[in-house]
Amino acid sequence: MEICEKQAALTTIILAICLFAAGCGEPETRGSRELAPAIEMGTTIGSLVEVFSPELVPVEGYGLVGGLSGTGSGECPPAIRSYLRQYILTQLPKHQDVEKLINSRDTAVVLVQGFMPTAVSKNQYFDLRVVALPGTQTTSIEGGWLYRTELKTARRLGMTIQALATAEGAVFTDTIDTDETDTKTGYVLAGGRVLHEYKISLALRQPDYRTASLIRNKLNERFGEGTAKAVSPSKVDLKVPTYYKRQKQRFVSIIKAIYLSETPEITKERISAFVKNLAASKDKQESEIALEAIGKESVEKLSALLSLSDEEVRLRAARCMLNLGSDRGLDALREIAADENSSYRVEVLEAITAGASRNDAAVISRRLLRDDDFDIRLAAYEQLRKLDDITVAQTLVGRNFYLERITQTEHKSIFVSRSGSPRIVLFGAPIRCRKNIFIQSDDGSIILNAPTGQEHVSIIRKHPKRPNIPPIQLKSSFELGDIIRTLCEEPFKRRGEGQIGLGVSYAEAIALLKKMSDKGAVRVEFRAGPLPEIDLIIKKQQTIGR
Repeated sequence: MEICEKQAALTTIILAICLFAAGCGEPETRGSRELAPAIEMGTTIGSLVEVFSPELVPVEGYGLVGGLSGTGSGECPPAIRSYLRQYILTQLPKHQDVEKLINSRDTAVVLVQGFMPTAVSKNQYFDLRVVALPGTQTTSIEGGWLYRTELKTARRLGMTIQALATAEGAVFTDTIDTDETDTKTGYVLAGGRVLHEYKISLALRQPDYRTASLIRNKLNERFGEGTAKAVSPSKVDLKVPTYYKRQKQRFVSIIKAIYLSETPEITKERISAFVKNLAASKDKQESEIALEAIGKESVEKLSALLSLSDEEVRLRAARCMLNLGSDRGLDALREIAADENSSYRVEVLEAITAGASRNDAAVISRRLLRDDDFDIRLAAYEQLRKLDDITVAQTLVGRNFYLERITQTEHKSIFVSRSGSPRIVLFGAPIRCRKNIFIQSDDGSIILNAPTGQEHVSIIRKHPKRPNIPPIQLKSSFELGDIIRTLCEEPFKRRGEGQIGLGVSYAEAIALLKKMSDKGAVRVEFRAGPLPEIDLIIKKQQTIGR
């Protein structure tokens, strides 16, 4: 019976294709190539469905930032106060006075905004922006801590709407690239946590259970049982295969490019056509995806492109082969990665990490840690971090950020992130400060001092707003990692829990590191990563909305 149903479904599709072809006039032209009529190339899944898989989902919520030392305010509209009161009670059932917490000058009501990437899986993290409510007496949220907050679809605040993510963490205020810091706005780096796997759904333009079943069967045959489920005549839900977990948008593109019907003869013709287009057309992305959608049958023809002079063609062919389970293109990718004149080196590293074996990817990235180009060393480090490679020695500092040391490079430099997971990376560790140094933070509350002849660095922290409190002083070696830990580890720890520090925030620490580099206290290059693009995306959406 099931075989009969599949045959009937296939017959229906073939008839539909024939009817479509009969109504077509001139062949469709796309980009620089002329496509064959539908009767020759066949029907793709993408021509029958709409795919619901946005790259980013806007989320927002209202929450409290604490630890503000009198710079906050409890002012907020009644609806927000009512919502916060109910939510805080669910989070802090033992708290006796929620109103007192909200009204305190040590807390501030804030708007939390972010763009949740659908490519991440459950429990993964993304950046957030926090803004003090306008028209209130809040003067600063700098150095505060965002208490746990729920995030929902933007502009859908309410207890009945399901939360998509939660938010929590230290407020990061950038002081590196600006002379005037907006202390009412900050970021929580990697502060959003995804609560649910974001589903990918295919919506049939013309609901039909036989077609939905045919799509389901085709995808399960291609990617494994359980990949697709026909939940109704108009909808097919997808589960991303393990291999494509880090390439969800590529997986979506491949789904759309898969043909519903195939024979050995037509598959051979399709491969020949797309390989030719990959080598010669301007729109190479479409051909690369189409060949990957066809499957392993494409590998042999793709291998012929590895000897061409066009570097982009070699990259695309080798990447496609890797994703189809063949490492025959790995040598071509190694050559591009090692070519100092290539503009594709970072893209190649990403392709190798995504498609090659863990060992091959690690070996190539380790080698590039020695490259003269800092951007390539940084890209190699990022790939090794994804692989959890032992080359990246990682220490959690103050439960707020990671201190990472890379020893396998002769080039010494400092990198600090300002998006994603907060981290300070020491390339060419250990890095030592020179002797006879005096560095002071902009507000004078933190001092690093090592006069001539002193065999340690004195690190002093004063209270920035209470001069009557005696300053705290600790000692550190001249090794930069030790200085960072002395600055930023928690002031109080139980016995046996490790180093005690001064509790300096991540934002203050990276500002000090930049100053140390600028003044020559450490003779190494300082690099700061980009800020989260949340502001840019919001402004772009507002412009489009007008």
